[in-house]
Amino acid sequence: MMKNELSPSDAQDEFSGFPVVLGTVGGEKDNIITLALCHLFSFSPPLIGVGIAPERFSYGLFRAGKDFAINIPDKSMLREVKICGSKTGRKVDKFEAAGLTRERAEKVSAPLIAECPVNIECVKTTEVETGDHTWFVGEIVAARRREDYHKRDMMLYWGEYRTIGELVK
Repeated sequence: MMKNELSPSDAQDEFSGFPVVLGTVGGEKDNIITLALCHLFSFSPPLIGVGIAPERFSYGLFRAGKDFAINIPDKSMLREVKICGSKTGRKVDKFEAAGLTRERAEKVSAPLIAECPVNIECVKTTEVETGDHTWFVGEIVAARRREDYHKRDMMLYWGEYRTIGELVK
């Protein structure tokens, strides 16, 4: 069967989606950023990274900070995810705007989001500039998951929010 040629930017649209996470960082100001660029970089040691564009307010906070947290919302938190993705932390306290609760982390200075069923604490290990985003990679030093959380309720994003699909057998 013949395949149609795609431009490099159209090729990106062939991915089914990226996990939606809420990145949190402390410092001069606690902030939340909605992110779809989040990926595991290593299993041993456990490294996770998030990609942030330099024009985002959180970029400077992630760059200056020594740690951050990845908070995984579930599909019931769509309103909060949209608020944190559409407001700037330069002007708004996103915890207040989205009605989210700051929770103290065990091992990092970044706040956690109490309403998120999964919280992952990371100590920043490196930054990698890759085109229009910088990846902030951190070693996972602590994590917790709510007992009733199911991965199927996590959100993906690619132009719109979705949940994970059916199991392929």
